[in-house]
Amino acid sequence: MEKLSHVDEEGRANMVDVSGKKIQFRTARAEGFIRLQSETVALIKESKMKKGDVLTVAEIAGIQAGKKTSELIPLCHPLQITKLDVKAELKENGVLISSYAKCVGQTGIEMEALTAVSTALLTVYDMCKAVDKQMIIGEIKLIEKTKSDLAD
Repeated sequence: MEKLSHVDEEGRANMVDVSGKKIQFRTARAEGFIRLQSETVALIKESKMKKGDVLTVAEIAGIQAGKKTSELIPLCHPLQITKLDVKAELKENGVLISSYAKCVGQTGIEMEALTAVSTALLTVYDMCKAVDKQMIIGEIKLIEKTKSDLAD
């Protein structure tokens, strides 16, 4: 097993020093799902939720959260995000949230993609909690992470 990067020699939390890493183009995709009752799905589809447009609000919340990742996750580096896209797709049994994040920097952007998905899912939960007591959030995962050298 590899050594943990966010722990120092004494086992204390440590923000990784990325100053020696080269600047690269980086992307990440993540997704997650919230299971809903069929009645809740119908209310969302028919735009009858009291709190408003669930899918649009979830997408915006995900974008906002992704931009604040370094403030929420203690050892994350603040990044100059160049693109953050969050999509909420209504399915037969719930909502699928997907995110795509891009940056040019010295460390990856997967935490921003995952934070965006997680917050979008929590937003769906918040907006539907009055009508659905059986929601289940899960299956949050990183789909893809890339890095490539910048063109000269």
